Amino acid sequence: MQLAEFFSSEPDQLWSLAKQMGVNYAVGPLPRELNGMKPWDYHNLLLMKQRFENNGIVLAVIESAPSTNLIKLGLPGRDEEIAVMQTLITNMGALGIPVLCYNFMAQFGWFRTSTSIRTRGEALVSGYDHSLMKDAPLTEAGIVEEDRLWDNLKYYLEKIVPTAEKAKVKLALHPDDPPISPIRGVSRILTSANALQRAIDLVPSEYSGITLCQGTLATAGEHIPSVISHFAEQNKIFFVHFRDVKGNAERFEETFHDDGKTDMFAAMKLYYKYGYQGPARPDHVPTMAGEDNKNPGYELLGRLFGVGYMKGLMEAAASNN
Repeated sequence: MQLAEFFSSEPDQLWSLAKQMGVNYAVGPLPRELNGMKPWDYHNLLLMKQRFENNGIVLAVIESAPSTNLIKLGLPGRDEEIAVMQTLITNMGALGIPVLCYNFMAQFGWFRTSTSIRTRGEALVSGYDHSLMKDAPLTEAGIVEEDRLWDNLKYYLEKIVPTAEKAKVKLALHPDDPPISPIRGVSRILTSANALQRAIDLVPSEYSGITLCQGTLATAGEHIPSVISHFAEQNKIFFVHFRDVKGNAERFEETFHDDGKTDMFAAMKLYYKYGYQGPARPDHVPTMAGEDNKNPGYELLGRLFGVGYMKGLMEAAASNN
């Protein structure tokens, strides 16, 4: 398994701390637009990749994308957005960046009703309470039905999967977070392991698989070891978000990696049993003492805890196999 972290596109404190912790793989955003170069342009991506490599870090995943909301809603302009995604995938392939993490959440991405829930030792975590959204107004997209999203996802995959095959870039589809539908009138379709399976079966390819976000699927009520086995047997796990939660899709809160409802060691042992060799990163960490919570889920100290916890489980799982 490639122990990774989500980095900014330019060096900061985490770049140094990660190397000190033994993290050698990067999950990166798209770089900033630079001197007229778009974030998905070859040269801009090259410069970011080289920044990582010059710091001894391998860029393994891009986990951000240009705007794809017109694609998701099936609106005029979606083909132009698809063309941008095809350019990004092609350039990633040319540069040897092997995995693109993407989602199909229309109008808004991961969504929380609180980012300041107190957990163990007064650390702060995010959470979601669906009852607080029952009277929330519709977005400007109005009612967005599930069938419409499924049709648009198939159209999208028909366009980008052949590009990914040619570029040899793995498309790692992330489940909807929270895994509940609808929110503000917008349906969410990727809310279970079965839904993820349906999605990657729309346009079958060895380059179309999933980001196994343990926290999202645990929120959905899935048994994480069973989900790992199901997708690992198909070689469809391309990227792992290693995190945990308490609660369910109606109401949940995130946790320290050792304080949720999932048997995290059982999960780790299965990744090793099936020979998973792709990237995995700790995700959505608590904000700890002395931090200002300006970046909920991605402050620094919780990441150190998450990486250390993962390293311990990885060593134990490796010796167990």
